[in-house]
Amino acid sequence: MTHAKLDIVIVGAGPAGLAAARSAAQSGAAVALVDDNPRAGGQIWRGGPQHSAQPQAKELWDQLQQMANVQWYMQSRVLAQAGAMQLLLESPQQTFKLGYRKLILATGARERLLPFTGWTLPGVTGAGGLQALVKGAYPVLGKRIVVAGSGPLLLAVAATLQQHGAQVLHILEQSSWRKLAGFALQLTRTPAKLRQAWQLRSQLTGVPYHADSYVLQAQGEGQLRAVQMMVAGKILSVECDYLACGYGLLPNTELAQALGCSIADGAVRVDAQQRTSMQDVYCAGEGSGVGGVDLALAEGHIAGLHAAGSGAAERGWLAQRRIQQAFSRRLESAFSLRPELRRLCAPETLVCRCEDVAYGALQEHASWRSAKLHTRCGMGPCQGRVCGGATDFLFGWQPDSVRLPISPARVSSLIALANAAAAENPCSE
Repeated sequence: MTHAKLDIVIVGAGPAGLAAARSAAQSGAAVALVDDNPRAGGQIWRGGPQHSAQPQAKELWDQLQQMANVQWYMQSRVLAQAGAMQLLLESPQQTFKLGYRKLILATGARERLLPFTGWTLPGVTGAGGLQALVKGAYPVLGKRIVVAGSGPLLLAVAATLQQHGAQVLHILEQSSWRKLAGFALQLTRTPAKLRQAWQLRSQLTGVPYHADSYVLQAQGEGQLRAVQMMVAGKILSVECDYLACGYGLLPNTELAQALGCSIADGAVRVDAQQRTSMQDVYCAGEGSGVGGVDLALAEGHIAGLHAAGSGAAERGWLAQRRIQQAFSRRLESAFSLRPELRRLCAPETLVCRCEDVAYGALQEHASWRSAKLHTRCGMGPCQGRVCGGATDFLFGWQPDSVRLPISPARVSSLIALANAAAAENPCSE
């Protein structure tokens, strides 16, 4: 097993991680970027920042490529802590350790998926998930698609699908027109966001956009055939090939929790320097609170500067963080989920898809721990990443622990993990 020691290890090569790497590397630190995807960029710059239409993405990428003190560990996933100031990682070729003086977590976020009758049918996907597939050349030419859920991501997803030849039939936004109007008026505080929203909506001219609207059920035998939906108080049904649903984003906090970092309101708790509650561990981007690419970039630069010990962050990044945090709060308020979405499950509707646990079985329990012990909810391959967000919304349950390894791993990697644990605690055998 190989072992490398660096000044700063950054987990996650999305906007926050790339920004942190640039700031830290400019200070002369030896930096490693770790990501489980084949290319950097995260979900927002999928395919690589060098190919993004956003100038800031290409600029960031070009600068990093010229820095000899930045090492890249792509297609590498963190499995666990492997001792003091060490992480155990797995790549397609090997299991290895990375040591660090400072650690920056830029682990991003994932979609919140909510269960309803028929949501497990083939053809029903996450909104961002389908967008990622399409960006990776998945064919949707001529396909009839309904996009539903909540948040500005729905417009971006619909625009991507349309650009690749799909027929977007409807966009269903569960938030109300009143909330959306208030949010739109507030966009004048962030002109760049206003321009982006206007551009997206312009691309979708002719596509019906419905507020106060949401999916009631997906219909079909063995394959999605139609969607029954509530549109401004009326029940409608439409035939389609795909239903892309996404109800906002949830921070990925599993690694932070495994390291002992404090979590508050579902996100990693950080201070003004992006430091977590654990010494020498920082967090930037969606992991410390969902707020979009501009907030992630600001937090990444601030974390990188402080982790490298180069002094106070530039005022520009501090100001951008402050502005984008305010935008994030407005976003959360405008797209808060309506209570009707909690009543879409029938008793037989699966909530935990990995372990086939139905809504009716979960209703018998008062906590995540009780449901997990008695039904195996959250114990499948996704380790609660899907059903955890759903049960949080449905029942108010919060997972109280993280099971290692953090990601599915090879048997040889599990042996390495066991050996690392034994070396750390030799008296435990």
